[in-house]
Amino acid sequence: MSMLQQGPLLELLLSGQFVCAVTHETYYRQLQDEALREALNEYLRPLNRSVVLSADGAVFYLSWLQITPELREQLGAHLQEVYRSLLPLLEWMLLVQEISGRDGVLTAGDVLQQTDMIQRCEDNPSLRDRLAKLAADRFFNSSSDDVTLQVRQIFRRLVEHGYAIQPNAERQTYRITGKMDYLMELVRFLKDEENLPIDEEVAVQEAIEL
Repeated sequence: MSMLQQGPLLELLLSGQFVCAVTHETYYRQLQDEALREALNEYLRPLNRSVVLSADGAVFYLSWLQITPELREQLGAHLQEVYRSLLPLLEWMLLVQEISGRDGVLTAGDVLQQTDMIQRCEDNPSLRDRLAKLAADRFFNSSSDDVTLQVRQIFRRLVEHGYAIQPNAERQTYRITGKMDYLMELVRFLKDEENLPIDEEVAVQEAIEL
């Protein structure tokens, strides 16, 4: 199998992108082929990388084969950065659960209506207070007191960080990407392997039933 043909896919993966049915449908479908994944992994082995599929099968991404001391130091800094965004994202997922009445966590392909979130928060003082606190977090970085502007800023940041896409700029409809599934996998890893104090924050993990 010629890796020249897979150049664009390799470049995408090596750039740190997440491949799911929402963001890269064609590549996601191609990566279902085990023979292709084996060929890609053979090519990536000298780079100490391999193609990984999330536990729920929603997203492909690159992982390291071996963690060297130097790499562990780099990853430690990366995990600290991720951890700072982790809690606000999980709190946002909890808020969405309460607003939508859904039981499970958000996953690739789920559709959210920005207008629904605005209306529910405007009609419920408790939700409005939670939204204001969440929007003011430095990850979402909203300085507005207006519910509509707070929600818009939250969705803007979700798109910027690759957790959602807006298929049509004329409509306030958003689709969750596979990066959200990766986030949940990372939460489980941090909880089980790194012993980071995630579960100290307002029982977030209990609420999303990790």
